[in-house]
Amino acid sequence: MAPLPTRYWQDLPWPAFKTLPANTVAVLPVASIEQHGPHLPVSVDTTINQGVIARTLKVAAADLPVLVLPTQCVGCSVEHLRFPGTVTTSPETLLSLVTDIGASVARAGVKRLVIVNSHGGNVSVLDIAARRIRIQHGILAINAMWARMGKPEALRDPVEGRYGIHAGRDETSVMLALTPHLVHMDNARNFVSRWQGVANSAPNMAPDAGAPLAWQAQDLNPAGAVGDASLATAEIGEQLLDFAAEKMATLWAQVAAFDAEGFLANEPSAHG
Repeated sequence: MAPLPTRYWQDLPWPAFKTLPANTVAVLPVASIEQHGPHLPVSVDTTINQGVIARTLKVAAADLPVLVLPTQCVGCSVEHLRFPGTVTTSPETLLSLVTDIGASVARAGVKRLVIVNSHGGNVSVLDIAARRIRIQHGILAINAMWARMGKPEALRDPVEGRYGIHAGRDETSVMLALTPHLVHMDNARNFVSRWQGVANSAPNMAPDAGAPLAWQAQDLNPAGAVGDASLATAEIGEQLLDFAAEKMATLWAQVAAFDAEGFLANEPSAHG
């Protein structure tokens, strides 16, 4: 199969969409513009999303038919509303936007969509959007988040992995690898999460116990960050980017090879 002339949706003229391979995968990056503590810019999730996408395109097979849609930079960041600089939609607006984009993908004849998300606050909305797109348009829709696809064994830390969920070691490291000039390491420190104490006194309220607390960022740390950002290095960031790119490239290849039409064609029978 010959490679597509471009990997970016917006670079194609409209007639080219008539001759795309049947297994073309549309990739929709969804990010956020929100506070990330005193040491990182509000662009973190967008910068990281675009960095992961770019690194994935470098390692993906040249003939893998992937088209990356324009990045949706503003997501649902209502948990960060107390901090100036945060720009957010409502959950309803994000749901409508992503569903509408999915409809456009389907109208172009593309039957496979991978949403690449980089913000935890988007997850529940994007899950609903992906299922709505599948129901309304009969296409394969997947909600993927780079940070939830694992990390190198050497970088797994039980404390940082559980509590360092926002502007901690990992996000700060990736930013040092991508845009070091925007990182203020003089303001980085161990932003200890108040959730560590709650998890000890009320373990049944922990997210992994199935009864998560509806929190806002200031509940976890008044600086708006959680995790040990002082441990961040560009080298850790490069390792995380390489790992994420390999995982994402493998996912895209599996989506392209998947029998989407056959899988989605199984309608319920009248006899159950």
